[in-house]
Amino acid sequence: MKKIITIIGARPQFIKAAALSRQFAQIGVNEWIIHTGQHFDSNMSDVFFEEMDIPAPAYRLDIHSLPHGAMTGRMLDGIERILENEKPDGVLVYGDTNSTLAGALAAVKMHIPVIHVEAGLRSFNMNMPEEINRILTDRISSVLFCPTETAVKNLQREGFNCQNPAIVKNGDVMQDTAIFYAKKAEKKSNILQTIDLQQFALATIHRQENTDIPENLQNIISALNEINSEMSVVVPLHPRTRKIIENQGIKTYFRIIKPVSYFDMIMLLKSCKTVITDSGGVQKEAFFFGKNCVTLREQTEWTELVENGFNILAGSNPEKICQAFFTLINRKSDFSLNLYGNGKAAEIAAKIILATEKTEIHRN
Repeated sequence: MKKIITIIGARPQFIKAAALSRQFAQIGVNEWIIHTGQHFDSNMSDVFFEEMDIPAPAYRLDIHSLPHGAMTGRMLDGIERILENEKPDGVLVYGDTNSTLAGALAAVKMHIPVIHVEAGLRSFNMNMPEEINRILTDRISSVLFCPTETAVKNLQREGFNCQNPAIVKNGDVMQDTAIFYAKKAEKKSNILQTIDLQQFALATIHRQENTDIPENLQNIISALNEINSEMSVVVPLHPRTRKIIENQGIKTYFRIIKPVSYFDMIMLLKSCKTVITDSGGVQKEAFFFGKNCVTLREQTEWTELVENGFNILAGSNPEKICQAFFTLINRKSDFSLNLYGNGKAAEIAAKIILATEKTEIHRN
């Protein structure tokens, strides 16, 4: 393949793209980036391109703040128009967002091979829009890059071996990025001086099952308030979540800060005592930087973190959240375990993409 169009739109995808785009540049793959605009706040978008040297998007669709159907439909229309003009050899999508599904649908309907990075993940909860996006994207992809052996087995159980895509276990590109930028973050970030705390827990909240159900959000905030009475809690708060909290008049007693850059997030992860999150990406980032994690969900696609004791699922139950936090704060875990490829995932994927001819990966 010579010309790849990459579809990205949300924070985790920027982080993943940083690793693979760097590899593309080194080996001569011509990459064009479409930024859908799903995450549009400068602290959740532009800053990532600037500090991580991600190539500037060739196209910006500026589509955001819409219901799922409207957002995905508008993205599909915009991406399709670009693909008509550019005629790439393949379309690369990451993860499980609306941007992911829209990019995959636009490409497959035009008979352009779809490459899915972070394929095979399953939470087995069809109430999550991310689960729907990842299942559908896997089903219409020609190349499936899986971060873990569990992801490969999920695809095998679902009969993907009979459907003729290429299934490759390459590892997790987010770990590549974490390793590559860890030292740079120490020099570039001043977030620790800004928050000026000796000990703190780091928390994030953004998933709809937690933010759009008032009882769930109230319970999570209540738990964070209680934990904060024992140890300071720092929350880089998604703008949408902040607005909901303000509209509902929920009292918060922990430290709320604006969304942070990737370098700032690295330093927060390296310096905190433990992590509390409903984010799939942050669950892994906690592991990368040697921190146990309380997950504010009933299921996770990163099952190996739970199985190996790095992660406890607590949902939105305040008692479970607090119990999990106080269990993990004292747990000594072995973070040397190789779960995600130890920094070679993007290199493996880029070489396979470069070596694969367009005609070889078209679906039958």
